[in-house]
Amino acid sequence: MFREKIKELLAQKEGKRALINEKTNEMRQLLSNEDATDEDLTRAKSLRSEIDAAEKEIRSIEDDLKLYRKAAKGNPAPDPHKRSQNNEDENEEKRNFNAYLHQEHRDGTTGITSSDVVATIPESILYNPENEVKSVTDLSQLVTQFQATTASGKYPVLKRATERMNSVEELQKNPELAKPEFEEVDWKVSTYRGAIPLSQESIDDSAIDLTSLVATNANEQKINTTNFAIAAVLKAFTAKSVAGESVDDIKHILNVDLDPAYNKMIIASQSFYQYLDTLKDKNGQYLLHEAITDGSPRTLLGVPVTVVEDELLGAAGEAHAFIGDLTRAVLYANRKDIQVRWVDNDIYGQYLQAVTRFDVKAADKNAGYFVTPSAASK
Repeated sequence: MFREKIKELLAQKEGKRALINEKTNEMRQLLSNEDATDEDLTRAKSLRSEIDAAEKEIRSIEDDLKLYRKAAKGNPAPDPHKRSQNNEDENEEKRNFNAYLHQEHRDGTTGITSSDVVATIPESILYNPENEVKSVTDLSQLVTQFQATTASGKYPVLKRATERMNSVEELQKNPELAKPEFEEVDWKVSTYRGAIPLSQESIDDSAIDLTSLVATNANEQKINTTNFAIAAVLKAFTAKSVAGESVDDIKHILNVDLDPAYNKMIIASQSFYQYLDTLKDKNGQYLLHEAITDGSPRTLLGVPVTVVEDELLGAAGEAHAFIGDLTRAVLYANRKDIQVRWVDNDIYGQYLQAVTRFDVKAADKNAGYFVTPSAASK
């Protein structure tokens, strides 16, 4: 009895969440319209009220779920209108959803089957797989990122001021200041999405939090997608070659080629990092300084160095780097961050949909260089 009621409440909760998403999207479309009418604004306010009401109903359903779960463990049957005053544990949402996934579903075909996740399905012991040891830098956190409210537009980038003020005698009229100059960057978001089905057998028989595992993997794929897009922009910057076993060419880029106002950093492929790690000063001391504490960056000549995989900036074994001001160099228009949603599908299981929408453009083309060491320097 309790199990059936919990299923019913979970289905109600998912239905309310889908309704909230639908009404939220409609409200955003109305408010983002530059030609919005009074009727549009009235409709948007009505949608906001409906969203608030639905959120209140979800909180009520969650209270009922908590009571029924306690009852299912042996407590007396709860009054569905009696609310618990205890705060939910931060993992309650995850447990709720996993319980929902473990319910009965329609017959049909399967996508990911039990054999695909056999390592997580126990025979007599539980097994929780370890993540592959792999460090991935999220480059979108290092560039200029703004929240796009439309599918396309222009982003003004303020150029560095080069004009000077004039000397003026007392009580004389103020001369005009030079007007600030802007460079407009055109952007247009693209949609990146995918889906993966999970069979109900794999959900039922898996000993781990399978939903969290797959959702985490989807987020990692999102980071790979944005990194690849940002790297494509970096590779289009003016190319420079650094030669010899000394650091002189890199010093020239940092000291002369780049404006002193830029906040310089180095995004190095693994092979380029190996090249940097072998550079020495005249006294035979290595120039690359490792991080002193956890969280602090490696530095070369006082400039922070971030390492990415070779394939991001070229091919395996190729040494490349971007040297410059990444914040000034790249514009990231974020229309929709990663959104992961579980929905029923015409299979005996669940369907994971993941989507992200963004665009990446070069903002200040003088803010950096795409650097490759000569063959003798690798």
